[in-house]
Amino acid sequence: MKINLELESSIPIYVQVEEQIHSLIAAGQLRPGEQLPTIRELAADLRVNFNTIARAYFELDREGIISTQRGRGTFVAGVPDEEQMSRKRLKKLHAIVCSALDEARRLGYEPGEIGEVFEEELKNMEREE
Repeated sequence: MKINLELESSIPIYVQVEEQIHSLIAAGQLRPGEQLPTIRELAADLRVNFNTIARAYFELDREGIISTQRGRGTFVAGVPDEEQMSRKRLKKLHAIVCSALDEARRLGYEPGEIGEVFEEELKNMEREE
C-alpha cells in the first residue's frame, strides 16, 4: 500500500491517510477483504505518530470503509458509496477551511479581515468559472 504524505500541507496527516486509503479502495487497488497494515506498521513506514494512524483508522472504521477485528487485523470492508464519498468530500473541505482559519488566527488576523478576504476570493473564484 503506497501512501504519500505532504508534511507541509495544511491538511492534517490523519486526513491525508484517510483520503488516500479511500482513493486506493475506489481505484480498486485495495479490494474488499484485503488486510491493511497494522497501525504500528503503517506509522513506522510513514514515520508518523502511532496516534495519527490510529485516528485515521478509527475514522475509516466509523465510516464503515474498513473493519478492525480484534486479534485478526484490519480489513477493507467495501467500496464507499456516493453518500460516503460526499460526506468525505465535505469533511475534507471543513479540514481545509479550519486549517486556514487556524493559521490566519495564529498570524493575528481579525475575524472581519478573514471574512472579507474569504468573500473576495470566493467572488474571484466564481468569476473564473
